[in-house]
Amino acid sequence: MKERRRHILEALYAEFNRPELISPDPLEVVIQYDDIRDREIIGLISASLAYGRVVQIIRSVRKAIEPLGQHPRDFIDSVTDAELRNTLPDFKHRFTTGAEIGALFVGIKRAIAEFGSLNDCFLEFHQPDSPNVLPALSQFVQKIACDFPESCSYLLSSPLGGSACKRMNLFLKWMVRRDDVDPGGWRGVSPSQLIVPLDSHMFNICSAIGMTKRKTPDIKAALEITTAFKAISFDDPTKYDFAITRLGIRSELAPNEFIKRMTGIE
Repeated sequence: MKERRRHILEALYAEFNRPELISPDPLEVVIQYDDIRDREIIGLISASLAYGRVVQIIRSVRKAIEPLGQHPRDFIDSVTDAELRNTLPDFKHRFTTGAEIGALFVGIKRAIAEFGSLNDCFLEFHQPDSPNVLPALSQFVQKIACDFPESCSYLLSSPLGGSACKRMNLFLKWMVRRDDVDPGGWRGVSPSQLIVPLDSHMFNICSAIGMTKRKTPDIKAALEITTAFKAISFDDPTKYDFAITRLGIRSELAPNEFIKRMTGIE
């Protein structure tokens, strides 16, 4: 059964894990930045806004990062906290305001000033022998969001509250994994420590194929699903995430057909 599933997932990966199939996805913005010092900033902003309709997400991400220019790291280094807070006075993405994104900019600036990069900030809390990234993620979020107004704490979700932290795990996947889709660039974190970025779409599919018995897409479900994928790809449990998320977006393979294959129903 495990080998059958691996074969199906590898075929799905080969078909859909291609750069020309990234759009529509906020990752299409992230990969435009070759320098990891810029990419990690754009990645965190993009992930924080990755809720709602994907077309609107991409539009909002582009608007949010426009003031940062071609070299976001240089821009953030060169301006004051006050200037960053007032960068986007007219910005709105659903219930996210420009003031909240400004607070995120300031949190990023302060973390970089203290540690040298977002990668080094994360590594300050990360243990190489940890089974996963969650302990470090909790402290990483706390460090960047320490001066957030209470209204925007949702921008960087923490696993401490039981959330699946889909957006933060998506950010880490972008930064840590490297293949034809995920750009990578971070050091010191193993792909084997990543957690599946769990949203309702992924949860419904993984529930249908028996990878979780949880009733809600919380952090326990994300860990359960990640464990199931580790049984198939121990060193890279989030390998198939992007390909699975294409189901329903691309017309070549419907989710129900994939589910039938994975459960042995032809």
